[in-house]
Order: sequence, then C-alpha cells, then structure tokens
Amino acid sequence: MSLTLLNVLAAVIIAITFVATNAAYLVWAERKGAGFIQRRPGPTENGPWGLLQPPVDGIKLMTKQLLIPGGVDKIIFVIAPVLAMFPSVVSFVTIPFSDTIVAHNVNIGLLMIFVFGSMSAMALLMGGWSSRNKYSMISSVRAVSQAVAYEIPMLITAITVVMIAGSLDLMEIVHKQSGGFWHWNIWPFQKGLFNILMPVSFLIFFVCSLAETNRAPFDLGEAESELVAGYHTEYSSMGFGLFFMGEYANIVIGACLTTILFLGGWDCPFGLVPGVWWFIVKIYILIFTFIWIRWTFPRTTIYSLLNLSWKVLIPISLFNLLLTAGLLKVF
Repeated sequence: MSLTLLNVLAAVIIAITFVATNAAYLVWAERKGAGFIQRRPGPTENGPWGLLQPPVDGIKLMTKQLLIPGGVDKIIFVIAPVLAMFPSVVSFVTIPFSDTIVAHNVNIGLLMIFVFGSMSAMALLMGGWSSRNKYSMISSVRAVSQAVAYEIPMLITAITVVMIAGSLDLMEIVHKQSGGFWHWNIWPFQKGLFNILMPVSFLIFFVCSLAETNRAPFDLGEAESELVAGYHTEYSSMGFGLFFMGEYANIVIGACLTTILFLGGWDCPFGLVPGVWWFIVKIYILIFTFIWIRWTFPRTTIYSLLNLSWKVLIPISLFNLLLTAGLLKVF
C-alpha cells in the first residue's frame, strides 16, 4: 500500500470522525440553544449538562431496525442516505483549516466543493422518489427546486470572490485576505477597488448557505404541517440518521466556505498571529447564528422562498458580478 493511499485513507477517516462528532454535538448545541432562546430546558438528564445525550441518541439509532416499506425501490432507497452523507465527507478533505491543516489541497478546491455539494440535492430527490409516498415525493421536488434556486446566486457570489482573488484555490483566497479584518472580502474596498456591494454579497452567500441546508425558515422540504416529515418520512434507524448527519455536515461546510471566502479564513482579525483557532472560532460563531435564526424566525412559504432567490438574490448577485468585472477591467 503506497504512502499516498495511506494519506487518503487517513484523511477520509479523520473527515468522517470530524463530521460525525460535529453532527452529534451540534444537535446537542441546537437543543440547548433552542431551549435558551425559547425559555425551556434542553437535554439535562444524560451526563453533566446533557453531554451524553448525543452518543445515547447515536446508539439508539444504530440499534433500531432499518425498515424498508413495501413497494419502494429498494436499491435507490438504501443508496439515498449514503449519498446524502458522502459529498460532505469528501468536501471536508479539501477544506483548509490553516496553512498546514488540510487533508489534500487542490488548486480548484472551491469548484470541487460545489460539484460534490450539488450531489446532496440528488440524494434528497432519490430518497423522496424511491419512498413510494406522495408526501415524500412532493418534499423531494421542493428540496430540489430550492437547491437549484439558491445554488445559482451562491455560485455567482463565489465567482465574484474568485475574480477578486484570481484563484479557485481556497488557501490562495485566504492568503489574499491576510493582514487584518480590513482586508477581508466582506468590506467594499478590495485590491484598490471600491465595490459597495461586497457586504451584500456576504449576506447573499450566508442566506444561500442557510437555504442549502434546508433549515428554518427555509425548511420547506421538511414542512411537518403539510408533508409529515418530508423526504425522509419513510426512513428509520441510521437511514434517517445519515440524512440528519448530512444536514449538520452541510451546516459546517457552509460556515467554512463563508469564513474562507469573506472572513479571512484562519487569519487573525487584528493582523497578529494567524492559526486554526481563529478559523474554528469564526465557523462556530456562524453556526450559532444558524441556530439562532432557526429558532427565531417562522417558516416561510414555498412561493416566497423561490421568489426571494429568483427575483432578488440572483439579480443582485449578477449585477455585483458584472460590477466587479468592470472594476477589475478598468482599475
């Protein structure tokens, strides 16, 4: 077995461990955060502050029987949860946490993450379509339409940052923002350009990251009031668990990309000593914001959801792309 193959296996194992740990304890943080925001207790019984609740939930899911309803497409039904989790694990392999902490840096890392991220929508469609359940089918169609609608402004905004940085390499994008928070892409003044829409680009990317994770107020694919539980209605045991872990993994990926593209990655906000700790602090502040938004705002309607993207976010992101291109050409 070659050293390269050993490195790949080690990277995959570390990525899976990181994803699983984050999924488990972000659920704990979600429940604690929801309890605090809505003035009710979160987990308190299993371990101090309920810290043993995630492993208990994991053991419960793994020991339950995976039931496959009659009449479903069994092969696609089984593959869908795995496909929901697989892109997230692969994406973590290319995300740099610092100058030295990255499993495998590639010069098209951003493009690779978007390619694998698009597979998540396919997993939701496969899960709903194969379930032989009309509610799951409607939910999967909603989820795909939502994913398509919000991937477009998200990708356009990412292209704008790539034009400013001049590279698809995630490490290079971070290096272009080094030296302090005033160099981050969230501010209008970058590379001698004054683009007043860069803070708006950050908001667009953040909103799209929120929508891509199918979380409230954008969880129209899981709207219990009309769709029972959405595309995973027929799933039990770890079939449901993998969908759930994929959602939380996508939250972390969205926070990582937002940090890399707009918040300087592992760069110190004050231009001092950079390091992985800055990256961790930034992504978990964003994740807390995700939780805060979920338990603060009510669910929107599917029409408002799609109109926000097609009529507002896409036109603004396209205008910003053209403006950035023009400024780079002139200056």
